[in-house]
Amino acid sequence: MRSRGAIVGVGTTEQGQLPGRSADAIAASAIELALADAGLAKDDVDGLITCRNLQTRAGIDEEVGQLLGISPRFGATLDYGTGNFSLHLGLMALAAGHATTIVLAYGTNQRSLRTGFGIGVGGGADIAAANGLVHVAGPAALAFRRHQHLYGTTEEQLGWVAVGQREWAAMNPLAIFRDPLTIDDYLASAPLVAPLRRADLTMISDGGAALVLTTAERARDLPRTPVHVTGVAQRTAFRSDDSGDLERPWLGELARELWSTSGYGPDDIDALYIQDATSVWVLQMLEWYGFCGLGEGGPFLAEGRTRPGGSLPVNTNGGQLSESYMWGWLHLAEAVRQLRGEAGDRQVPGIEVALDVSSHDFLKGAASILSTQDA
Repeated sequence: MRSRGAIVGVGTTEQGQLPGRSADAIAASAIELALADAGLAKDDVDGLITCRNLQTRAGIDEEVGQLLGISPRFGATLDYGTGNFSLHLGLMALAAGHATTIVLAYGTNQRSLRTGFGIGVGGGADIAAANGLVHVAGPAALAFRRHQHLYGTTEEQLGWVAVGQREWAAMNPLAIFRDPLTIDDYLASAPLVAPLRRADLTMISDGGAALVLTTAERARDLPRTPVHVTGVAQRTAFRSDDSGDLERPWLGELARELWSTSGYGPDDIDALYIQDATSVWVLQMLEWYGFCGLGEGGPFLAEGRTRPGGSLPVNTNGGQLSESYMWGWLHLAEAVRQLRGEAGDRQVPGIEVALDVSSHDFLKGAASILSTQDA
């Protein structure tokens, strides 16, 4: 469980619609907030990792670095640098000695630009598009239909993902969707991509988020309580025989690697963060990571386990279904704030260990265990 590195600062901008601001400018603002949170200055930064939006050129480290006025020793950009993938690259840079203090950032103005998401992305996109699957909602809906067929899962059980996350979002001033959502409201709403409803799918939003990552040794000298990264794992599913299974069983392989290499298990996790482009991903990952058995996710959700007051708080920020669509970056920011005891009304009592899991649809996944304890 030895720390691979520590997050010592987080910064998040307003979320929603930020007209007149470029994605790079939003990312730079988030970095400035994160550095201030860490008690550091730009001159302390010797590493910069940025996340490029898949549909625009925005997010290149060279552009963000120039905007900030920094020239760090190490710089890199990930094409799909969701919070976990960028965090793991930062840990590798620390381990290799390329940098000692790295800022990780993502900014987007996709809502203001009215960016279209009805296009195929990633490996196999052309084949998927030929079958009419040009948005994540289509394969997610099929995946849930498969889950219904195999296990008898109901739409009402799935609805508790969106309802529970809205309950968490109501306590989060940063969240975009904070109006109450009951299970009756959910069931009364029309299907968008049957059987999925609007509340099952992420919104499109502008916003920025940044983290400051450093070594465990240096973290001890900084003002904020360090949040250590004490377990990581990744897995790809590029081959058609891997990624073609809508239930994504390769996530189970990722989970087994995480638990076996970190020394943790599902019972050690006090709060869980799941990158939720759709509610179906929450259902699947609860099962594949071993928080309940295969086919048991529906009853697990219906029993209120993931809601406020439940035994396993999930996406206490409201997730991408209610807080904002930020490729999982806000999940990491929320996990850090929870572990530092800064989450206000939604604070999980006694939290010491959090797990953040993410995936790029059917192509790859990553997981990070965060803790206030350094071995």
